[in-house]
Amino acid sequence: MIKKCIFIFLFLSIYSPLKAQVQLSVYSEISIITAGPGEELYEAFGHSAIRVKDPVLNLDLIYNYGMFDFNQPNFLLNFAKGNMIYSLARYDFKYFLASYKRDKRWLKEQILNLTQQEKQDYFIFLETNATPKNRNYLYDPYFDNCATKLRDITKNILGSKVHFNDNNKQKELTFRQLTNKEIHWNSWGTFGLNLIAGMSLDKKATFNEYMYLPDYVYTSFKNATLLDKNKLIKKENTLLRFSEKEPKPSTISPFLVFTIIAFLGIFITYRDNKKGKRTKILDFILFFITGLIGAVIIFLWFFSSHSTAPNNLNFLWAFVPNLIIAFLLLKNNLSKWIRSYLLVLLIFMALIPLIWIAKIQVFPLAVIPLLILLFTRYLYLNKSLLASKK
Repeated sequence: MIKKCIFIFLFLSIYSPLKAQVQLSVYSEISIITAGPGEELYEAFGHSAIRVKDPVLNLDLIYNYGMFDFNQPNFLLNFAKGNMIYSLARYDFKYFLASYKRDKRWLKEQILNLTQQEKQDYFIFLETNATPKNRNYLYDPYFDNCATKLRDITKNILGSKVHFNDNNKQKELTFRQLTNKEIHWNSWGTFGLNLIAGMSLDKKATFNEYMYLPDYVYTSFKNATLLDKNKLIKKENTLLRFSEKEPKPSTISPFLVFTIIAFLGIFITYRDNKKGKRTKILDFILFFITGLIGAVIIFLWFFSSHSTAPNNLNFLWAFVPNLIIAFLLLKNNLSKWIRSYLLVLLIFMALIPLIWIAKIQVFPLAVIPLLILLFTRYLYLNKSLLASKK
């Protein structure tokens, strides 16, 4: 959904908005442009934009709500906190087309069936939005992005005249299911997105909410009708014809990495059990890493504005206090209360499959080997502590 922004400053500085007095000709067209997915994670969901073309005025412009600037002050901190400022960029369509041709991504155009006044209203709305004081907005990947903007603008312009029907929608999908359809389950991107997202991502999306994805904007506009029973889309054009880029797993995938770690950890635990010892460095690594991940989850939950970060049950295995316990486990003699702490962790681990089966929250598939390792190690530590107290 995010468009590459190498030339953002060039576009924003050179192409100043036209004056509102400019009147589009009867030959003008307003189009929805949908792009296929790219190879990068931020391109995996495709992209949506609006094209305004008028051969009489020699206009051919793209209005792209998917631009952001890495050089913004405190960009990384704002990104982590969910304060992501995106911009509407307005520039010649030929540059937009060339970018997708270079990336070998398909591009489709849907020309809207509008009256002359509606075209003008679209144009004025977009030109007003493209001014420096209006072009920035607070981005939300699910509720305010390049795709939802097109839905909202069209409803704003056409009001009750347009009807989006859900006849061709695959019903009863959650936000997480919709997202996971676009990216391979065994990629670091999928793992990261599912790790930082809480229970709200497992809520079933409404038809209107499906349109946070460009593919559903495309199909929804294609099937939309107007009050006079005509189709909203007058004509469709394929501007670039490339094969769909299929989601692929990471070369060094999370499932592979966690499986190797799990085998090593379970082997060490088996050896510890046979020799009646405890490999302290393994305990430190497991507790420190899970505690660190838990700290990130809690930060996003309570201190960020990410709409899907709260109520994240991944904290059950990525438990923040593990950060402190990791250092205590470096000692030879452990306190009695550590066993009670381990019992709590074992209860948490037992709850995860129940929560997963009940679909209260779906956890990243790639984390399964790690969960098995954690349960095995907690069980062994609890057993060895119990034996040492006898």
